[in-house]
Amino acid sequence: MILRAALILSLLLSPVVATADTRVPASQLEINLSFVPLVKQAAPAVVNIYARRIVQQSVSPFRDDPVFRGLFRDFGTRPRVQNSLGSGVILSDDGIVVSNYHVVGQATDIRVVLKDRREYEATVLLGDEEADLAILQLNEAKDMPHLSLRDSETVEVGELVLAIGNPFGVGQTVTSGIVSGLARSGTATGNARGYFLQTDAPINPGNSGGALVDVQGRLIGVNTSILTRSGGSNGIGFAIPSALVGQFVEQAQQGFDSFQRPWAGMNAQPVDGDLSEGLGLEAPGGVLISQLHPDSPFRAAGLGVSDVVLAVDGQPVNTPPEMLYRMSVRGIGHEAVIDYVSRGKPRQAKVPMILPPDQPNRQETRLGDRDVLPGLTLARINPAVTSEYKLPIELQGVVVLDPGPYGARVGLQAGDILHSVNGQDITTPKDVARALKRAGKRIQIEAQRGNRRLFLRFRT
Repeated sequence: MILRAALILSLLLSPVVATADTRVPASQLEINLSFVPLVKQAAPAVVNIYARRIVQQSVSPFRDDPVFRGLFRDFGTRPRVQNSLGSGVILSDDGIVVSNYHVVGQATDIRVVLKDRREYEATVLLGDEEADLAILQLNEAKDMPHLSLRDSETVEVGELVLAIGNPFGVGQTVTSGIVSGLARSGTATGNARGYFLQTDAPINPGNSGGALVDVQGRLIGVNTSILTRSGGSNGIGFAIPSALVGQFVEQAQQGFDSFQRPWAGMNAQPVDGDLSEGLGLEAPGGVLISQLHPDSPFRAAGLGVSDVVLAVDGQPVNTPPEMLYRMSVRGIGHEAVIDYVSRGKPRQAKVPMILPPDQPNRQETRLGDRDVLPGLTLARINPAVTSEYKLPIELQGVVVLDPGPYGARVGLQAGDILHSVNGQDITTPKDVARALKRAGKRIQIEAQRGNRRLFLRFRT
């Protein structure tokens, strides 16, 4: 701990940008320095968040029984209040706050408490379960203490960091550590996917949404999860990089209520040792394009199937989630420089970061109360629909958005792809409506669920 504290002076006196600026302590004065000035600067901008949501709980007496709960699932539900506790970081003087989605997502009441005990009601401006990030606005807030964002692309392994949050609800707590790793993709828990900073600064339940700051008090990440077997901190914590947080703030300020990711229009896979040998690459690495949508911006820029994407804006990518992260950080409306290999030759292209096209028109349709399957809601598949509902890019036809009460009884589920009704091929929602009206007493629906083909037969 003495050596760690001693290193702070050199980092405080010079920005942590290049390793040439770091040095060992040169005097007893430097050794005696502490994190106190840094904590006084950063801690006021880290808040406690108390969220309340209404959830539906089963009233079946067998809900916890592994044998009988499936037989008594129709007992119904009742509303129950669920409380959650977490942390957040103020990012502007007018009260923009970032936290984790799992802390505030679907909350009906959010209360934010500052370090000086001031309290504010808050509303969610933008939330994304997949990235596990949410942007909040404090009501009637002004002159708020806040942290500035540091570009997380400049962070290096070994930098000193502080984690500030409210673990176990005991009150604001500060822990110290270093950045242990970069580009940790697919290793965090929960719904979050993609790219994370790893730190050994102790992070515990309640720290979620708290700040990971550098020695100049700048936010480099939002603490989101830990890797543990016991439920406590084992020195492996993950933080969402500030570069992605900045994009969330920007979209929230533009009025979006959900995070918009750039559309690649491709299927891809990591390049392992066997693939790299077969492709003639010097070493494993990159992302192999296995399929491209006709409207993909990568196809328009000259890339093709079997090409290998090596880097986005100069940053190497080795997995599809990491590539999507790099594209998301670049942001909608900009161009990303893509380094790739095509037919054994290195190439470079500029690819526009676009939203998935909502063409052809999705023709969203809900069947009426007098139809065979009332409440069945359908949409024509296009790039926007495949992106929104996580469908394979090659699919065409009609997707079930909501099966409705009768559709659910005959076996339909949201996300099912309809191919035919009584042998009639389906290409639009109107085709489904017409085919059901013309059908007799016996109806057969051919559908696809994941990789399975379904044949649903029922009588009206």
